[in-house]
Amino acid sequence: MITKNFLFKNFQEKKNNKSLRKYFRQLIASKNQIIKSLTTNYYYSYTKQNLAKFQKCKDIRIFGMGGSSLGTNAIYDFLKYKIKKNFYFLSNLQKRKFSAKKNYLNLIISKSGNTLETIVNSNIYISKKDQNIVITENKTSYLRDMGIKLKSEIIDHNNFIGGRYSVLSEVGMLPAELMGLNAKKFKQFNNLLKNEHFFNSVISNVTKIVELINKKKSNAVILNYDESLDNFLKWYQQLLAESIGKKAKGIFPIISTMPKDNHSLMQLYLDGQKNNFYTFFSSADKISPKINKKTISRSKNFLINKNIQDILDSKILATQKVFKKKRIPFRSFFLKTRKEETLGELFTFFIVETILIAKALKINPYDQPAVELIKKETNKILVNS
Repeated sequence: MITKNFLFKNFQEKKNNKSLRKYFRQLIASKNQIIKSLTTNYYYSYTKQNLAKFQKCKDIRIFGMGGSSLGTNAIYDFLKYKIKKNFYFLSNLQKRKFSAKKNYLNLIISKSGNTLETIVNSNIYISKKDQNIVITENKTSYLRDMGIKLKSEIIDHNNFIGGRYSVLSEVGMLPAELMGLNAKKFKQFNNLLKNEHFFNSVISNVTKIVELINKKKSNAVILNYDESLDNFLKWYQQLLAESIGKKAKGIFPIISTMPKDNHSLMQLYLDGQKNNFYTFFSSADKISPKINKKTISRSKNFLINKNIQDILDSKILATQKVFKKKRIPFRSFFLKTRKEETLGELFTFFIVETILIAKALKINPYDQPAVELIKKETNKILVNS
């Protein structure tokens, strides 16, 4: 699939599935709230007026776990060059130091309003002088009650949209607005549907992935050549693992940092067990440090006039050539632009891909029943300790 913003090269053997094609069309025509959130027709539970009083805030902290923060973190890292504010992400239980002199805007996000880690971090780090926005379902919960007590701005989280699918809803778009970005530009679903390459690429891509799973190749190794995509890939990792990992089925998404992992894991990728398929991620970087030709010895004179991007491109091409020779299945994404539309297209692609894979495997992509077991057991331990 080719758009103005990224180039997608599919697996070499392209497959197609008529039943998936039919289901995709039905999904588009349905009233599925997740699909609707990808479009320009989605109705946010906040307005410009809700955000107006917060637009001058320069230091913003995001409290949230998993899908409540990963998408926002992905947006911030990828588009940081456009953002003039400081964003801090409390997305794990960790010790953090914050300046007592700064005035923070806290954005607390939890669909249930009872996420333990978010409750703990909020309790420890939020002070009375802070401003607060709480995004949670419209029902009684710990965080909603806390927001009321703190006289926070409270925004309703759409209860039909799970955290990992919520990046193009208020969960990701409200903080994007606070970053000074244009939320409308992320909404690319309507435009992509007009692109026949998109439709065909998604179907053939999913068909091939399901075939690979049936051949016991269920490790999805993501070869990442752009550090600014790290949190986007963590978002994708959660989306895939939590949506598909059920009924003794699933895909194990593994993020591999390249080219560093050429010197640690590539031996396994090339000559280890053949239970993996691979996705290359890279991007164009117009500003790239150039090699100092004055200090290069004759033995390495092929490096003269090269920059870091040239080296990365050579590494990618070399790896793909070796993969082809060894008949290792792979696909690739090359990001040509760094803007809202690019991320919007990628979010859309992988949400649709995940739902279609689940359909082919006869799995419900929207729940995560096993995770609740850990939550219940943790609460038991804390109550009795």
